[in-house]
Amino acid sequence: MGNGRNPLRTSAVGALSATLIAAAGLGLAPAAQAADSSGGVRFVDISGDGGTTLKANVVTPAGADGTRAYPLIVLPTSWGLPQVEYLAQAQKLANSGYVVVSYNVRGFWQSGGEIDVAGPRDTADVSRVIDWALANTPADARKVGVAGVSYGAGISLLAAAHDKRIKAVAALSGWADLTTSIYSGRTEHVQAAALLDGVGHIVGRPSAETQQVFKDFFGSNLSKEQDLIAWGKKRSPETHVDQLDKNGAAVFLANTWGDTIFSANQYAKFYEELTGPKRLEFRPGDHATAEITGLLGLPNDVWTDTGRWFDHYLAGKDNGIDREQPVQLKSRSTGGYEGYPDWKSVGATSRKIALKGTTRIHTNVDSGADGGVIFLSSILDQLTRIPPMASIPLLPRYWTAVWQSERSTSVQRVRGTVKLHTTVTGTKESGTFIAYLYDVGPLGVGKLVSNAPYTFHGRTPGEPFGVDLDLFSTAYDVPAGHRLAVVVDTVDPLYIEHNPSGAQLTFSSPEHDPSYVSVPLREQ
Repeated sequence: MGNGRNPLRTSAVGALSATLIAAAGLGLAPAAQAADSSGGVRFVDISGDGGTTLKANVVTPAGADGTRAYPLIVLPTSWGLPQVEYLAQAQKLANSGYVVVSYNVRGFWQSGGEIDVAGPRDTADVSRVIDWALANTPADARKVGVAGVSYGAGISLLAAAHDKRIKAVAALSGWADLTTSIYSGRTEHVQAAALLDGVGHIVGRPSAETQQVFKDFFGSNLSKEQDLIAWGKKRSPETHVDQLDKNGAAVFLANTWGDTIFSANQYAKFYEELTGPKRLEFRPGDHATAEITGLLGLPNDVWTDTGRWFDHYLAGKDNGIDREQPVQLKSRSTGGYEGYPDWKSVGATSRKIALKGTTRIHTNVDSGADGGVIFLSSILDQLTRIPPMASIPLLPRYWTAVWQSERSTSVQRVRGTVKLHTTVTGTKESGTFIAYLYDVGPLGVGKLVSNAPYTFHGRTPGEPFGVDLDLFSTAYDVPAGHRLAVVVDTVDPLYIEHNPSGAQLTFSSPEHDPSYVSVPLREQ
């Protein structure tokens, strides 16, 4: 963080997205009212941590008469969505023999309190909801699960690390490392943060601490960097992974390749750290777009596997999910799933692209190579397989560095995390660059495969230093006859950049430490 600069247009993007999400949540309300009138749903108040009222709904299996107990599933809501968010899935789970309690997290809509951003109060709330359910419904204390989308996913993982009663978790489009999610490469993901902040103010009540955190974040207050990192770590399941492993909950993680709020990287790393029963799924799309049809009650792979996960680890059904390959991926380029025994097997081989020579670029101008627009670009990629594009030959070399591979003779199935290694020399003590990997066709049009930002502070001007940067994990098939291109520029609307006026960046490849990009590939 430092003297960051970013166009104000991102605030408009955040506000617009917030309004759309709030409207989508309201659109679920009629279904809830209809279900309530049929007697299948009870709307209740639950006393959360410190006595805060949490608005909730309860769905029980048909014919439940108190003579037997049922597995319990608790569903904390997503950021900014009302308590009816999960109603369609709650009814399906109840029909399968579960007691389901969904509640509005504190600080949003009719629930009391202030937004704690998955802090200790939110974690404690899950335990209070479990207490209430065990006392007021035919729930089985030996068979407790939690699940959620986005905000609800992060809270579910944190709760499982703090409450031993939780035996299974389904964390959909969530986070493992909150800091890395919106501050990767020491670079603020401004559109993602603007969306969260905008939604919080429209349908919630941010606490004074939450408001200050966002203020320091958008202000690129470098003096507050360590405080912000500590704040994020407290709210990161990865920080509590040892306790989560000790508690032994079965953990199901699902996310999308293009998630512009919680990138795939941090879930993949977290998955490898888990030692208990676990499953990891990645699909095309952006934040929570893979789960949307399921929330509307339509067929949905993510929710189907969530149900199978609970059926096995809570209800004890031998449905075979524990014998399947635990890592399931769907490529952005194909329609089928691929199974792997673990994450490190995803990119079994790799191809290195040498970044030869020395290239100097000027900063502070968007070259046209961008990661896209939050939600819109990855949804387009999900539905039409058209990612953000750029004409590689026309990119202005004054503002960009470009390296291209030879044309491939066969399909290159990129799987996993692309890694960049280079040497950088800045003319100022701070700077930002964004690295992109493109699939370049015969006409020079590049389709974005992956990208990631990198920011440095406190460097001595004119002194070279090494950089290792992981691009966001992906699964993408590069056709035969195409090239791979590595592009670096210094401005992207997704991020706050820290290039002082007039700054220049030089990328070099010393003989003793050559620069390269390592592209992970699936075995043919």
